[in-house]
Amino acid sequence: MQNQDQVTPEELVDNTAADEGTQQPDARIAELEAQIAELKDQFLRAKADTENMRRRAAEDVAAAGKYAVGKIAVELLPVKDCLEMALLDTSGNIEAMKMGVDMTLKQLVTAFDKAQIIDINPEVGEKLDPHRHQAMSMEDSEQDANTVVRVMQKGYLIADRVLRPAMVIVARPKA
Repeated sequence: MQNQDQVTPEELVDNTAADEGTQQPDARIAELEAQIAELKDQFLRAKADTENMRRRAAEDVAAAGKYAVGKIAVELLPVKDCLEMALLDTSGNIEAMKMGVDMTLKQLVTAFDKAQIIDINPEVGEKLDPHRHQAMSMEDSEQDANTVVRVMQKGYLIADRVLRPAMVIVARPKA
């Protein structure tokens, strides 16, 4: 048995349709204009939020790039300090100077290790790798063509990216 106070879905639809039919056109227009204003406000807020997120993301990327060198810079500060102290040394003791330079180089190597900077130091006879080596000149040699004869300057990688290719002299092809 149905409760008399309970409204069925069909009655609800009929009542809503009846209300819409009896509602004044000006009131309906005002209601729709209010809905439009509310939706427009929601749209503008969402657009502003999107712009703010885009701006913050751009600032974060810029800050990350700007301060990315901070980690390696901290590791290089002791190296700079040691070099400055070496320049102030007036003792003239070559052995002490050599030992100081060696210790400074070890500090630099440690800093490079922490920053994942790896040497590119090809072996003599190694095939030229154009991604990691830069051929500076060619020499006549008994080695195979386009193999390393001599390394003029080591190269460096950071992770898997070449910072500087190794500068090498390669064997000239035999005529």
